[in-house]
Amino acid sequence: MSDPTAPILTPAVPPVPARPAAADAPDAPADWLHAHLAAHADVAGAMVGLADRIRAAGELVRDTFARGGTLYTFGNGGSAADAQHLTGELVGHYKRDRRPLPAVTLSTDPTSMTCIANDYAYEDVFARQVEALARPGDLVVAFTTSGRSPNVVRALESARANGATTLLLAGGDGGPAREHADHLLLVPSSATPRIQEMHTLVLHVISEMVDAWAADEPPAA
Repeated sequence: MSDPTAPILTPAVPPVPARPAAADAPDAPADWLHAHLAAHADVAGAMVGLADRIRAAGELVRDTFARGGTLYTFGNGGSAADAQHLTGELVGHYKRDRRPLPAVTLSTDPTSMTCIANDYAYEDVFARQVEALARPGDLVVAFTTSGRSPNVVRALESARANGATTLLLAGGDGGPAREHADHLLLVPSSATPRIQEMHTLVLHVISEMVDAWAADEPPAA
């Protein structure tokens, strides 16, 4: 039987090893996270130099709707999401209750996409839809980070052949797609995440401009 008066002994706890210094841990969360934030801030700051081009892109979209045209958007992967994001802001609304605007994203119809990819080629999934739908007075907007996707290049080429106006939102030098763009808006970066982050900024500015126009109000921050 144990002695109730005996002292309680606490097992010894081994000492916690000291955390390595930052120099010994280049992958520490603070390092890579701060690098991401700093890179984002740098590219966002550089976008100020594109203010006139961003404004011109918003005016282009606005004028397309004012003439009774339709906006067609497309892209691959994250750029498809950006294209759909812009369409959603236009058909729905951005900040104001106003009339819906005619915009279509060509990557949201899986039946057409898979039919064209299966019967023709994936390189034609946007071009064939553009050929069927886009007409003079319409605006075809391509989202791409590199400008090198064959299906994006072909779609812009088809849009021009149909007499539609083309706007390319890309990064870096715009790649081969720039040869088929009537209007260019190139993010000053070659990093895919930074380009897509700035595309979101741009589509929000465009949405604000068009939203305000459709509601007969001045744009606001």
